[in-house]
Amino acid sequence: MTSTILIADDDPVQRRLLEASARRFGYEVETVEGGEQALARLTQNGATPVDLLILDLVMPDLDGMGVLTRLRDLKIDVPVIVQTANGSIETVISAMRAGAHDFVVKPVGAERLQVSIKNALSADALAGELRRVNRRRDGALTFRDLVSRSEEMARVIRLGERAAHSNIPVLIEGESGVGKEIVARAIQGGSDRRGKPFVTVNCGALPANLVESILFGHEKGAFTGATEKHSGKFLEANGGTLFLDEIGELPLETQVKLLRALQEGEIAPVGAKRPVRVDIRLISATNQNLIEQVKRGQFREDLFYRLNVFPITIPPLRARRDDIGDLARRFAIRFAAEENKRLRGISHEATTLLASYDWPGNVRQLENAVFRAVVLADGDELTVNEFPQIAAHVEGFSARVPPVPAPAAPGAAPEREIVRVEIRDPNVMALLGPHGDMRRLEELEAEVIKFALVHYRGQMSEIARRLGIGRSTLYRKMKEYGLGEEMDENVDAA
Repeated sequence: MTSTILIADDDPVQRRLLEASARRFGYEVETVEGGEQALARLTQNGATPVDLLILDLVMPDLDGMGVLTRLRDLKIDVPVIVQTANGSIETVISAMRAGAHDFVVKPVGAERLQVSIKNALSADALAGELRRVNRRRDGALTFRDLVSRSEEMARVIRLGERAAHSNIPVLIEGESGVGKEIVARAIQGGSDRRGKPFVTVNCGALPANLVESILFGHEKGAFTGATEKHSGKFLEANGGTLFLDEIGELPLETQVKLLRALQEGEIAPVGAKRPVRVDIRLISATNQNLIEQVKRGQFREDLFYRLNVFPITIPPLRARRDDIGDLARRFAIRFAAEENKRLRGISHEATTLLASYDWPGNVRQLENAVFRAVVLADGDELTVNEFPQIAAHVEGFSARVPPVPAPAAPGAAPEREIVRVEIRDPNVMALLGPHGDMRRLEELEAEVIKFALVHYRGQMSEIARRLGIGRSTLYRKMKEYGLGEEMDENVDAA
């Protein structure tokens, strides 16, 4: 789903103009007539989150400055663009100090408004990502950080918040890549173990002969190669949370010892003479059907019932398409910051493409796809062209991919550098004009010659030979199309 913009303005004409412009840019829009209504919408429980507020400063009931003050008092972090007919520097400074992100003067032009909206959403997304990264690092991530527009995911959040208020064992189920660890971290962040150790163990990646040692630890000399004492994951998580991912991959013999550790609250390190008491919150996760594994004898039934006290099932990304746009924008802004790229966001067409794909790898696949797109991007916005693999699988979309040159034959002379006119696929030339009509033959011929001048760096004999015309004909056509200055500029640049 695209971002939702709330417009607060008492002038119906201005509201309609702003709404029409924002909808043309591809955003969802809601409008209210005053400051009190804006605050009521922003604090409404269960409503679609508002991503941006466009706020008039002069309104009869509660003016824009009053709204900004109330937003700060309520700790509502929505970005705000203020607008007014009075563009004095004092007004601008006051609005910015009160928390506004940007300031526009009525009547605002469409291009200025679009840039302001993109910048505000981009800055808010980056700030949100930084908060999430820092809270995750500090063990303080909560369900407030898991913003979702999907009812299926809202149910997961409600269950997680309830689980966080107790020490009940939680089993998180869902396909690979849906974000099971993030939910587990949010459960800890909302509990009294917030800030305590959060230890993750991927049970599917444990060597079979070292599972017991890795989980429960061992004493020095307990077995060949045990040259030092090892505490184990249970002791590392003491006082905090132990997250056992892919719990269905645990060997049966280890399942017995895990069950005892959960029942008794103590572990027996390999080679130790006495058990060790531990205090952990256990959260386990699986992408398999544990009930079917129990029926096949691959998972202990008593351990299953011990783990499956409070199950939470995370839906796949294809079942919550409303979240795809928000997730993609968050990933794009974070990766752009990491890659030091100036990126305002994702185009409406690209967002529609991403929301139309089924994402078999779920959130992890989306994250990697956006990372690749950010690396490939040349402009300030991700478009369909940055997602060629996704576009190839969605009907109605196609991406233009620059051709990959064939490798040179052994011993062949290296090819000269090619200077291209366009950033993306210079071999593609538009045959239709801006109004959908065929372009004139003279325009197409002029564009071909202009491209050749750059491609062959003003070497007239080579250009004429490649175009299949004489040099005199080439000079005549260049003069006819006014390309003489173009040639001089490109030769100087070369």
